[in-house]
Amino acid sequence: MTKTIRPLPHLDAVVTLPGSKSYTQRALVIASLAEGQSVLNHPLFAEDTHWLMEALRALGAQITIRNDAIIVTGTGGRLRTPDHPLHLGNNGTALRLLTTAAALGKGAITLTGDPRLCERPIRPLLDALRTLGVDCRGRNDTGFPPVAIHAEGLHGGRVVLQDIESSQYVSSLLISAPYARGDVEVLLSGRIPSLPYIGMTLEAMTHFGQTVESPALHHYRIRGGRRYEGRAYRVEGDASSASYFFLAAALLKGRIRVENVNPATLQGDIGMVALLEDLGCMVRRGDDWLEVTGRDLKSGDCRFDLGDMPDMVPTLAVLSALRPGRTVIGNVAHLRHKESNRLAALVAELNRAGIEAKETEDGIMIHGGIPRGAVIETYNDHRIAMSFAILGLAVPGMEIQNSACVNKSFPEFWDTLDRLYS
Repeated sequence: MTKTIRPLPHLDAVVTLPGSKSYTQRALVIASLAEGQSVLNHPLFAEDTHWLMEALRALGAQITIRNDAIIVTGTGGRLRTPDHPLHLGNNGTALRLLTTAAALGKGAITLTGDPRLCERPIRPLLDALRTLGVDCRGRNDTGFPPVAIHAEGLHGGRVVLQDIESSQYVSSLLISAPYARGDVEVLLSGRIPSLPYIGMTLEAMTHFGQTVESPALHHYRIRGGRRYEGRAYRVEGDASSASYFFLAAALLKGRIRVENVNPATLQGDIGMVALLEDLGCMVRRGDDWLEVTGRDLKSGDCRFDLGDMPDMVPTLAVLSALRPGRTVIGNVAHLRHKESNRLAALVAELNRAGIEAKETEDGIMIHGGIPRGAVIETYNDHRIAMSFAILGLAVPGMEIQNSACVNKSFPEFWDTLDRLYS
């Protein structure tokens, strides 16, 4: 389905966010491993969480939905062996988090998904798990899904991850490590993208009763033979989803307040707010809301390292299409392995909209100008769709193909966008 975006002449609005996708998925996995019942309040209900919940049910967790909450009765780490492969759609986070969790069970377990998911690398995690005594391998002994695991639990041990392309490998190991028979140590060196997401994992683990020792920077030690405890858990609003509405304020020189967002969150994507502030926007912060008012954007050449918030690259790229000057976004080479080859997709669609852009070795370069309307190919990538939809508020003639792809992370996006007009 193609969605035509109408320009918005004036923006002065308040919107409320859905729950964080990252926190919802971490809480679902932890609660499913825990002893007893957990209540996850204000979670994200979206395509990605649907795939994850179905897989966790197959592994033995009891999961029900009640109003705006997910009720999880955990397995205590005693996982059931599913009688079919676990299909995870294009949910890369679920694939990685469940690869280690599935190793806690017994017997043969296969994790797979859509064709694009099976193009997303996972070799460093499989190598780490073999170090911890797990018999696992990717498709035809490659570093790609489907992943086959002959589960007999985690022995424990020491893992070194160097120059990884995803912090989700680390989060996967940390979340399941308390159930290992021995202690687990994880050491990181070299490039570590999306580092704030590891902090989010540690925070979620602590909430459910397990702490991680950190004797040195990027060195984690988890005591084995332990269990999470079922807890009530409130999922905070999604900073990634908030960024699209902050972008709208910046492009339209309007005002928007986003509620149910924690200005002090550990979510790395909240850094987009400070970036907008540096570029000239005015920002106000409350206890659980943020308000952005757009002003004239800073002009000239700018370079941004978005290694800690790579999901903000489409948002910043669209902003850069209208900002006077050249923008270079770096330290995000791993975006070539997301839901789409996100760097190539951004370059193609910015070019289609009349903006000069090209890939660099580790990112993208954009020359701001006057975009024109275009029919945008989304590559089944929710972040491409949402970012270019916001561009359509400022640029007449924008159409978004395969608009339903936003269901992956923000099913209410189009309804929320429509409310801006009223």
